[in-house]
Formats: sequence, structure tokens, C-alpha cells
Amino acid sequence: MEYTPYKRHAYYYETDKMGIVHHSNYVRILEESRVDFLTKVGLPFTVIEDRGLMIPVLSVSVEYKYPLRFDDEFEVICEIEKFNGCKFSVKYTVNNLTTGKLSAVGHSSHCFTDEQLIPVRLKKKQPDIYEIFKCYCTDGKEE
Repeated sequence: MEYTPYKRHAYYYETDKMGIVHHSNYVRILEESRVDFLTKVGLPFTVIEDRGLMIPVLSVSVEYKYPLRFDDEFEVICEIEKFNGCKFSVKYTVNNLTTGKLSAVGHSSHCFTDEQLIPVRLKKKQPDIYEIFKCYCTDGKEE
């Protein structure tokens, strides 16, 4: 199944004195795109949280390639790279649509927990959510 990438323009407040998007704002952009991805695949955060699940961030990294500048249009392509039924990792490709250049590549890792932050095995507790993640995982491995 395919989804449409997250798209928007770089905001003025995100830029620094050099006129480029400050490196700290890329982590926010990754989160925006992850939330957008989950919504587009049928799992908005309201649904996830209403079902008693949380998705804490375990790690995040960004490799900067070419800067985004104020008002550049960009897209973020999200891919679930790994998923084992409890933990998953996401790869983010940030493409500058104004210049046609790759701006950044990011990675984040997460796990599913209950509201007390106890890990949850989706296959057993939330099989429909498990199936959606399995469907969008690009590593092709099953739990």
C-alpha cells in the first residue's frame, strides 16, 4: 500500500541568521511527518491513545545533506524500516522540492507501551494495529 508523503513549506521562524532551517527543527519536522504518516495509514494518534497505547521515542538521528531555506517546499517520505510487534524504526527522507536536492535523512526508533509505559506486544493485544504496521514495514521480515 502506498501513502502520500508529508509536504509543506519551511517557515520563517524555523530559520537562523544564515537564512536556513536550523538543525534543531528537523526533529520537529520528522515528528510532524510521522504523525501525518500514521494518520494516512489509518492510525491517527487519537485512535492509538484511545486504545490505551503510547509510542515513546527511544532514539532519533538526522544526517544533514543540503539546507532547507525559508519558504522552500519540501516533502518527507516515511518508511517503517523494522518492526517486531513491539518496537519499530522509521526512516525519513527529506526532499527539497524547490531545489530538487536531498536535504536530510533521519531515523527514529519507538516502542508500543501501555499508559504505565509497560511494553505491549501488538500481535496479541492489538492485532489490527499489528497488521497495519506489518503491511507498511519495508524489511519484509515477520515477527
